Amino acid sequence: MNEKENIIDKIDRLAPGTFSQLDRQFADFLCELSQNNDPEFILGSRLVSRFTSDGHICLDIPSISGRNIFEILEESPDSDEENLLYNEDDWIRKITKNPAVGKPGEFKPLILDESGRLYLYKYWQYEQKLAENIKKRLYNDFSGIDLNVLHDSLFRLFDSDKDTDQRNASIVALLRKFCVISGGPGTGKTSTVIKILIMLIEQAGIRKEHLRIAIAAPTGKAAARINESIKEAVNLLNYDQHILKYIPGESFTIHRLLRFIPGSPYFFYNNKNPLPYDVIVVDESSMADLALISKLFDAVPQSSRIILLGDKDQLASVEAGAVLGDICDLAKSRKYSTEFSKILKNISDGSPDRISVSDICNKTVPELSDSIALLNKNYRFKKNSGIKELSRLIKAGDADSVIEILKSNRFDDISFSRNLPVDTFKSFVSGKIVSGYTKFLKSDNPGDAISEFRNFTVLCALRKGQYGVEQINRLAEESLKRKGLISAFSQWYERRPVMIVRNDYNVKLYNGDIGIIFKDENSGMYFYIKSGSTLRKIVPMKLPEHETVFSMTVHKSQGSEFNNVLLVLPENPLPLLTREMLYTAVTRARDSVEICGSEFVIRYMIENPTNRISGLRDSLWK
Repeated sequence: MNEKENIIDKIDRLAPGTFSQLDRQFADFLCELSQNNDPEFILGSRLVSRFTSDGHICLDIPSISGRNIFEILEESPDSDEENLLYNEDDWIRKITKNPAVGKPGEFKPLILDESGRLYLYKYWQYEQKLAENIKKRLYNDFSGIDLNVLHDSLFRLFDSDKDTDQRNASIVALLRKFCVISGGPGTGKTSTVIKILIMLIEQAGIRKEHLRIAIAAPTGKAAARINESIKEAVNLLNYDQHILKYIPGESFTIHRLLRFIPGSPYFFYNNKNPLPYDVIVVDESSMADLALISKLFDAVPQSSRIILLGDKDQLASVEAGAVLGDICDLAKSRKYSTEFSKILKNISDGSPDRISVSDICNKTVPELSDSIALLNKNYRFKKNSGIKELSRLIKAGDADSVIEILKSNRFDDISFSRNLPVDTFKSFVSGKIVSGYTKFLKSDNPGDAISEFRNFTVLCALRKGQYGVEQINRLAEESLKRKGLISAFSQWYERRPVMIVRNDYNVKLYNGDIGIIFKDENSGMYFYIKSGSTLRKIVPMKLPEHETVFSMTVHKSQGSEFNNVLLVLPENPLPLLTREMLYTAVTRARDSVEICGSEFVIRYMIENPTNRISGLRDSLWK
């Protein structure tokens, strides 16, 4: 065995945990299948498996060629021995020779594209299908749209001086079969999409058609939240009830919308059996992974509209991909094309008849930027809001200014507790938990308790360890029991907050749902949860997998809002601590946010943006 062939043995010897058992077995299987044991192929197979597990769609060989394997995977070897990868051209040449590796379009376990990206076949297929599906929807569709009625609707529903972004988003959604509306918390995504649906219903009424609408989200909690938000917003609208009644009163998880087939990766609805809807709205779309979004688009008829709502700067999905970020092209500032800018101006100015429909519809190069609407104006926070300013600076990657704001104490809604010793930290968090949850724990009935629970939460970056969810939840129960606020002598103690962590379609409980354990009139313990305005109670023994939720991870908090948030950060930087995690945590708060951590870790997070590798951005934008 020559020196190059020893690279695999070197990695296993110097850092045995670099690759998981799955990574190793996958590479061994492909070696056996292809009858080829080249170290380049073994390393490439292990890396593509590892990268996919870490949330990437593929392995970008040019970006890592010649770099130390331990630097790439952020591992610490047991030796300082140098261990460089091969030259890019040599590596690609050797991998290409393996019969298990194919070109795009071939049916092989691994696909190597012309840019040197190595994919598992299924992820290459998901990416290609999604890109092709989106591209097919990139055209201006004026069919069935009365532009004069659209103009009138805009000025009935929006303030012409204040809601420019929202009005533009509405025009995009009505004239394009595919639309993304991205904005941070408080920018009016939900109110905008309701007004879009109203305008689409009005347009369908002119054609004497009934518009079929579906509203969905990646998780049960997000679906319940958009459902609740839409109902609240509809009730506040002083609009024709004949129109409002067509806005759906129920939302779905994407799995439920597509009708998940148990024990199978497939869905009832697909490209051969498309969804029976004219308009599909997907909220919190940043949480959806590549595979799920690809299958959703596959099931949406080309004649239907699909509208993605979300915040492109939030955490990406837990599974592989950062679809919303790739679609919005985070690294660049995009504007509408010249032609589409004319459409927006003419409709907004009240002169839609000046639009040359034939010229616009005959464009040979469709523009993805014309399908993306960004909402920048924040309606939730006051002009001098510290949360608003802090989230803006985090998003911009300005670590110095973030640290300066945290240390300055010039905003009433931001606090910073840094570098606390272990004993002080425990005492500090205990005190915050007791004061934050006292009103909730003294609630007289489950409905009030559920409402009060939204007043405060503790968010953690990690699940395990001293600064993780599991430890903070134990600390919470101990502290609250000492104060006599709970009697945690059994699992089902009264006022225990519980989060569901696995979907159960029979009980209609979904991952991320939060409810409260409360006694009923007969002193029996039940799990109470709000579904819209309805309070449901369920026998605890029927609950799917669940956990106590005095604290939760930042990932689990997506799609939720709390009045006051305490963010607990670990004392040392870790790869999963990213800019998007910090931004997501801060923007869960409405009234105040307190960060407990070190300046060093906060700076690391801001300077460590998520960078998930995929070819989707290139496929869509190039």
